[in-house]
Amino acid sequence: MVTFRFEAELWEWSSSTSWVFVSLPTDVTDEIRERSTLPRRGFGSIPVSVSIGGTQWTTSVFPDSQRDTYVLPLKKAVRTKEQLDVGDTAAVVVDIDL
Repeated sequence: MVTFRFEAELWEWSSSTSWVFVSLPTDVTDEIRERSTLPRRGFGSIPVSVSIGGTQWTTSVFPDSQRDTYVLPLKKAVRTKEQLDVGDTAAVVVDIDL
């Protein structure tokens, strides 16, 4: 298990108002690409455990070729509980089994 801690700004997917993400920093993405031996799931996703504030959940990160990084979706329930909105910066902890 590898833990990554970073801060990232929430942004909205341009084709929809219901999908909000944070982009993983370049160094985190590079390390995941270099070390990951897991078979990729749908859309090249990688399963992760995430914590923001007091909220913890499991989800996946997805490769984003336009940003050349992985992106992490943030459910509305998480954003509401942590009082986060598009444009805010969140302190994120991501655990990945590499």
